[in-house]
Amino acid sequence: MTSFRNSNSRSTAAMNQHNQSTHSVVIGYLFWIFGFLGAHRFYYGRQISGTIYFFTLGLLFIGWIVDFFLIPAINDEMENRYCTGEIDYNVTWLLFSFLGVLGIHRMYMGKWLTGLLYLLTGGLFLAGYLYDLWTLNDQVSQINAKSY
Repeated sequence: MTSFRNSNSRSTAAMNQHNQSTHSVVIGYLFWIFGFLGAHRFYYGRQISGTIYFFTLGLLFIGWIVDFFLIPAINDEMENRYCTGEIDYNVTWLLFSFLGVLGIHRMYMGKWLTGLLYLLTGGLFLAGYLYDLWTLNDQVSQINAKSY
């Protein structure tokens, strides 16, 4: 009976996890404003194209304009790609964007030691900041997967 109850609660958690949203279209458009630098691409877990956008000014602004119309579809893809849970992707990305070199986003994720290290070293002299830029969605997804 207990085994059935545990598996039932896990399946309910999985259903709730699937129904929750990971990324926000509104936040996606907020990052799109700076999308010619690749911000929205990194937010949606597209690191390679984000880096290309950074060095080409959003593919000379053409890709940036096209992405304005693609953001809803890109946002829908995120629902199946990442795990939802206690850590909110939107809060994490906003903290990272505005306070990333201070490590506040890491403290929010429960990574207090590296958060304090970022605070004292300016995001490990920006190398840690770049690492997080490339891996933040996966870090949040792993933490959320552990909570279930």
